[in-house]
Amino acid sequence: MEPQRVLVAMSGGVDSSVAAALIQESGHDVVGVTLRLWGGESDSGCCSVSDVDDARRVADCLGIDHHVFNMGEDFDRHVVEPYVADHAAGRTPNPCIECNRHIKFDRLMRRARSLGFDRLATGHHARVVDMPDGSRRIARASDPAKDQSYVLHMLDQDVLARLDLPVGEMSKDEVRARAAGLGLRTADKPDSQDVCFITGASRGDAGRREFLGRRIPLTSGRVVDGSGAEVGRVEAVEMVTLGQRRGMELAGGDGPRYATAVDTATATVTVGSAADLLVDATPVDRAVWADGPVDGSVLVQTSAHGEPVAAVLVSGAVHWEAPHRRVAPGQSVVFYDGDVVLGGALAC
Repeated sequence: MEPQRVLVAMSGGVDSSVAAALIQESGHDVVGVTLRLWGGESDSGCCSVSDVDDARRVADCLGIDHHVFNMGEDFDRHVVEPYVADHAAGRTPNPCIECNRHIKFDRLMRRARSLGFDRLATGHHARVVDMPDGSRRIARASDPAKDQSYVLHMLDQDVLARLDLPVGEMSKDEVRARAAGLGLRTADKPDSQDVCFITGASRGDAGRREFLGRRIPLTSGRVVDGSGAEVGRVEAVEMVTLGQRRGMELAGGDGPRYATAVDTATATVTVGSAADLLVDATPVDRAVWADGPVDGSVLVQTSAHGEPVAAVLVSGAVHWEAPHRRVAPGQSVVFYDGDVVLGGALAC
């Protein structure tokens, strides 16, 4: 391939640092960019001042230019506001997927093209593969433990034609070893684990409650069993996810009970046994495809690191080959052919 101008999204982590180095080693004209997405109280995650500084210092080490793009308004509109609205409606959002959908591979890709870059590269652990018909697909990374194909399922042919994922063929240990060999300050930096706009002193459920509580009313509610009898209370119905077991004050019961329905309109959570969560089919909507709609036998993954299971996709519903645990409304359901992503949708 002739040398091209490549914009590398550098989050300040080790994966994107090595991605920039690998693209540079291939002989391309590389420029790094870090996205400033969140101007809130977060002091860590992918938007912190320290991460911008790490990315800039890696760029200096590699001898490439580095810029910061402020896309905070887009991030708030397409990621933060829908995240809050989903919780208010009793759905379970995936903000990382929405950030990829709207910011990194839409807004940033369009910015790259307008600035004259030929390609965009990121540090995601996934692969872009060429199909026999000349189209391209996202495929699972070589390192199964770090695979991020699930969160890239929305990428279409226009994006895939201009996308490089240089670390997708490497294990995480190989990435860190390469970074150490290059003397990059991010070589031993821990992976980010939290939603980037809910970090700092309060993490996990506490951080989520604090964040949501400043934006929407959090409503205490009843917990009822399948017959409608009240068996407990929850402090915030908006915080409950389908399938959740912890965080509910329940009386009595012969065994573990799980949230089987969440109704924020009536501030009611219904609980039942693990068997009550099993269904034969899951309705989905807002489907997106790598290269045209697919029906028929597929492998389906319902969480970022979940096990793929066999199903048949027909007319907006996933029909499981064996009874399957219900998928929380709002969660992504991703379709595979072996290791290759066909597309995805949202559970209803």
